[in-house]
Amino acid sequence: MFPPLDSYASGMLDVGAPHRIYWEQSGNPKGLPVVFVHGGPGAGTAPAYRRFFDPARYRIILFDQRGAGRSLPEAELTDNTTGHLVADMEALRRHLRVERWVVFGGSWGSTLALAYGQAHPERCVAFVLRGIFLFTDDEVSWFIGHGHGQVVPAATGMGRFFPEAHRAFRSFIPAAEQPDLLEAYYKRLIDPSPLVHRPAAAAWCAYENACSRLIPAAGRGGDNDQYYTGALAMARIEAHYMANHGFLGPDQLINNMHVLSRHPAVIVQGRYDMVCPIAAADRLARAWPGAQYRIVPDAGHSSMEPGVRAALVKATEDFKHLC
Repeated sequence: MFPPLDSYASGMLDVGAPHRIYWEQSGNPKGLPVVFVHGGPGAGTAPAYRRFFDPARYRIILFDQRGAGRSLPEAELTDNTTGHLVADMEALRRHLRVERWVVFGGSWGSTLALAYGQAHPERCVAFVLRGIFLFTDDEVSWFIGHGHGQVVPAATGMGRFFPEAHRAFRSFIPAAEQPDLLEAYYKRLIDPSPLVHRPAAAAWCAYENACSRLIPAAGRGGDNDQYYTGALAMARIEAHYMANHGFLGPDQLINNMHVLSRHPAVIVQGRYDMVCPIAAADRLARAWPGAQYRIVPDAGHSSMEPGVRAALVKATEDFKHLC
């Protein structure tokens, strides 16, 4: 990755009450614009994400989606849908006077990047996508660990590979509610009382974090205030989108891929990604003949694993000539 750098401009964009979204710019103000679309939904951005791009060649734009990161109100679900987020990206593009930009997104960020690109293909130069998530019901069931409302074995989906993490995730919910973990968590995460939503958010994020790397990172998690600040938005907004099928039609993103067939793209996927299994990336690559598909053989889901980092930087380097 490139060396750490500071932003040269930042602000809050009013996108309609009650939401104001945080944005920032770094790198070369006259460089090729690239917009970083973070995951979750609800994860927010971090300074390290600037470092995927050569600051001498790219105008690097980061923003926090509704309810996430530094956007306000925190963890807010009102008017928080995929359609609203696509409209926010267009509003930000116009606000920053960007004509066209490279769209870079991972995990949920790949979902939103595709939805934005299919709605506004004329505004997209190219795509760099990682850890593909198409927001099908199968992918949601894989994450949660069982089919919606079904009584099934203790560990299914992602839980087959991380049974101890899934056991902790499941056992947080009383046995009578365990046949529908998504509904049970969502009910708690939208509860106004911190005594209810705070421990639910911690349990949700501990499960996801435990499954995100080929070799789990030590020391992540816990119920401290710093961890919780990010956990509430992440868990609440993720559950909100999962409960509403991503606010997308059945197989919408694959069905509309003809819109982007001529756009250059690089798809980066960890072979052992358990959060967003490789089958979705394979489907997308087959539906996008012009895309370069790069499988990282020794990586899981996180963008910060060494092989994934290297592949993403190579992709942004490959697109420098588009300046």
